[in-house]
Amino acid sequence: MTETNNSTRFKVLIGVLSALLIGLAIYTFTLFKDSKETISTIEKDKIEVQNELEDLIENYNEIILENESKDTQLLAARERIVMLLDSVKDSEANVALIRRYRGEIDKLKSERVVLFRRADSLKLANQRLSMERDSTTVMLNETIKVVDSVNISNQELTKTVEKAALLGITNLSGDAVIVRNSGKIVDTRRSSRADKIRACYTLAPNTIAQKGDRMLYVQVINPENNVIGVKETMSFANGDLTYSATTNVFYENEALDVCTLVTATEDELIEGRYVVTVFDQGRSLGSTIIDLK
Repeated sequence: MTETNNSTRFKVLIGVLSALLIGLAIYTFTLFKDSKETISTIEKDKIEVQNELEDLIENYNEIILENESKDTQLLAARERIVMLLDSVKDSEANVALIRRYRGEIDKLKSERVVLFRRADSLKLANQRLSMERDSTTVMLNETIKVVDSVNISNQELTKTVEKAALLGITNLSGDAVIVRNSGKIVDTRRSSRADKIRACYTLAPNTIAQKGDRMLYVQVINPENNVIGVKETMSFANGDLTYSATTNVFYENEALDVCTLVTATEDELIEGRYVVTVFDQGRSLGSTIIDLK
């Protein structure tokens, strides 16, 4: 009877132990399975965190490049994200660490909104400044064109006034003359009888010409292409002038009749054609021809 009871107890114990072993096996398997799933989830979360950080870095790169920005806050924020990404890659992920990283990402996203809005404001301000600068440049260029145009007009006006202020002559005539002892002057067409060459002309009226003394020069070139008379030379802005005689007059902006006598030697007064030219400050006022027999 006792042996039977012991056998029964032994079987019961074996059964209990077997049940416990089975339960432990099931628990261990379940625990292993849960642990594996947890690790897989953590790795997946880690990759998601890395992707979000890389997206944030790309966002910052785009805004910095687009705005050609050297904003220290933008650059510093991007550097913090880069450092956080490096930390995520190098760390052994766990639930607590992933939770902390996600908290950091939320803060970075909030900061990104503020910084990007600020960057957009700066971009708009720069665009306005650029437009204003372009507008100012256009206005400046237009002003320069106007000034240049005015300068050109003034230069042209000055030239016109200077040209208009020059003396002019009319009724220029040349003659060979005989001067009597009495002072009477008689015209002649014979070179052998002539004593002098006379040039007569009228200074034209000019209200804007300079009033005052004027030295007028007469040049007479004989048929041998020689200057007759005093044959002296004066230098002017437009070159040298060899002249035959001079006449000083007082010009009062009104018409003025002038005659100049050119004294010549007998050898200089020969048969042929003579060219008589009147000059003012080296500028030719007009010419005429004399033919002597």
